[in-house]
Amino acid sequence: MSTTCAVSQDATGTESCATTKAAILVLSDPNSGSEEALGRVFNALAAAYDFKNRGEDVTVMFNGAGTRWIGELSKEDHPAHALFEEVKDKVAGISCGCADVFGGSEEAEMSGFELIKGNPVPGTTGLPSLHKLTVDGYTVLTF
Repeated sequence: MSTTCAVSQDATGTESCATTKAAILVLSDPNSGSEEALGRVFNALAAAYDFKNRGEDVTVMFNGAGTRWIGELSKEDHPAHALFEEVKDKVAGISCGCADVFGGSEEAEMSGFELIKGNPVPGTTGLPSLHKLTVDGYTVLTF
């Protein structure tokens, strides 16, 4: 797959090509029952769709109470289901420790997505490493 880039010029007029890498974290809680939570996950998925369609490097992770979204988004009658299906291949996984704490472990395991444990936080089964993402050049976007 080819990656597009944004061409920019520095003060001397030299052009360079900058590619974008985005890590999208979904933290909103579907159990809140609010339109805000739905708006956040919808916009997270829409951002992933935008990056994907432009050929940019994008990854989506579900953290915190956001680990509960997998079961909801998998339902065909959910308003964001079709969009979720479009970016499913960009979902890196679900925070293992967060799924444990917020009750999303069973749905996370059934979904087939990876349970991410790269940051061995004491007292947890592990969370994604935001440090690794930033070192790898990702801009972290939270929803």
